[in-house]
Amino acid sequence: MKPNFKPSILVLEDGTYFKGWSSPSPYTVTGEVVFTTGITGYQEIITDPSYAGQIIIFTSPEIGNTGTNDEDNESSQSNCAGIITRNFCYSPNNWRMKKDLSSFLNQEKIPFFYGIDTRILTQHIRTVGAINGCMSNEVLDKQTLLKKLKDTPSMKGLDLVQQVTSPKPYSWTTMIDPAWNFYSTNKTSQAAEKLIVVLDCGVKYNILRYLATYGFEIKVMPASSSAKDILSHNPDGILLSNGPGDPSAVTYLKQTLQSIFQKRIPVFGICMGHQIISLALGGETFKLKFGHRGINHPTGIFQKIEITSQNHGFAVNAESFDDPDIQITHYNLNDFTVAGLAHKTLPIFSVQYHPEASPGPHDAKFFFDIFHKMVVTQTH
Repeated sequence: MKPNFKPSILVLEDGTYFKGWSSPSPYTVTGEVVFTTGITGYQEIITDPSYAGQIIIFTSPEIGNTGTNDEDNESSQSNCAGIITRNFCYSPNNWRMKKDLSSFLNQEKIPFFYGIDTRILTQHIRTVGAINGCMSNEVLDKQTLLKKLKDTPSMKGLDLVQQVTSPKPYSWTTMIDPAWNFYSTNKTSQAAEKLIVVLDCGVKYNILRYLATYGFEIKVMPASSSAKDILSHNPDGILLSNGPGDPSAVTYLKQTLQSIFQKRIPVFGICMGHQIISLALGGETFKLKFGHRGINHPTGIFQKIEITSQNHGFAVNAESFDDPDIQITHYNLNDFTVAGLAHKTLPIFSVQYHPEASPGPHDAKFFFDIFHKMVVTQTH
């Protein structure tokens, strides 16, 4: 059933505005306006903690066709500021469906704005870059919302990890659905009794599912955990997760890693984790014009590529490293920004994209194999 339509407005900080519709629940929210080009996986995207503080434009012309279910959430709660789409499907149909998308959004208290030409809005963001915006169905006056935007901080310099990281450590045991289990019994037995500490910058559940399916024991710890607390668990491997905000603002985790690296514990970083590892190794990061958000980004080097799922607004400066032992292993082949790196003498590697790919292709899942091999053969 369609909800009662309510007029709504989106105002960008450069004065551009769009008039559309929303659900009847009142809202006025601000956030960085970004776009994602994936045509599947809207539930996973909406529940991805990396979108904290952002208003997501879905470039797919309609979302909601398969409703929502209880299995595909990537976190315990949604952290995005709001979503924008051309159209909602109000008659979804899928055998796994529990509720339609609009009901899910109302349950999660996520404002949604629709009925505009998202192509024009996306082209504008591509031209001017990702900028702050304000969505409201309470206040429809453009000038009033522009004044509100002046008090909205820029994403650059913003530490949002503290908003999404777990407040306390916890264990994780849930594996990937057996129907999709492509791991051998041999790998599972090799990983038995090996402990992985996951530093939670905003971890997606599918990363944890992958690790659990290998047979690892998993301890998820807050991003603010000290090196002493992390090492007290005697981890066999450490994974730094994805997360939102500016990686250069997460200085405490950078310092923690620098204390851990010389222990020669295998360290694997994904997305935000990749950026913080890079900072800890002496590199620098910078803000991309409009980021990489989608499930068809080609990455690779030396004429070999993987099609990957990506979601990040910052990148690593390849020219900022002085250490000859740091090797760039992958580039984003759309703009040749750094997409992966490894250390030649320490068991450290990272990728800017999502090998757990939820949603997205599984070309890059072999990185979990690499991490598995490093952990089970370590000699530190």
